[in-house]
Amino acid sequence: MNSSLSSPASSSSVNVPTYDVFLSFRGEDTRKTFTGHLYAALTAAGINTFIDGNELQKGGNISAELFGAIQGSKMSIVVLSRNYGGSTWCLEELVKITNVGQIVLPIFYDVDPSDVRRQKGTFGEAFRKHEERMGSDSDKVVLWRKALEQASDLSGWNLRNTLDGYVRYDSCI
Repeated sequence: MNSSLSSPASSSSVNVPTYDVFLSFRGEDTRKTFTGHLYAALTAAGINTFIDGNELQKGGNISAELFGAIQGSKMSIVVLSRNYGGSTWCLEELVKITNVGQIVLPIFYDVDPSDVRRQKGTFGEAFRKHEERMGSDSDKVVLWRKALEQASDLSGWNLRNTLDGYVRYDSCI
């Protein structure tokens, strides 16, 4: 293998970011709409962006690759949509994102930030299901709740009640 093709993290003791941005999102909610457009805009602007459908290697270990991409990114954009809380993959990503010490920009897409923070609405329904399956005192459920609270406490964009998710400067919360 050509050594110039090895990843920066494996060729040096210094952790050089592989990506500028890691996108965390629930695919069924926003992959073909908002997140797809966001990814296209970021890459068109020359921003090296990780999105799971394009960047994962076939046959690779998904969780190791995702967590490596998070760790190897300068920042994460978390698109919190109606079904985000129902995905254990998304919640595991969010726990990792909130624990690596990078810049995190939340986007509240068709959800109320307080519903995310307090796990009400679709987030409350999702957590009732997680607790039924795993128990309300499950370490994972506790970590997921904490990560959602941390992410929703950050300044981000509230795209609820906006025209087709169009971001206006005054929609920043």
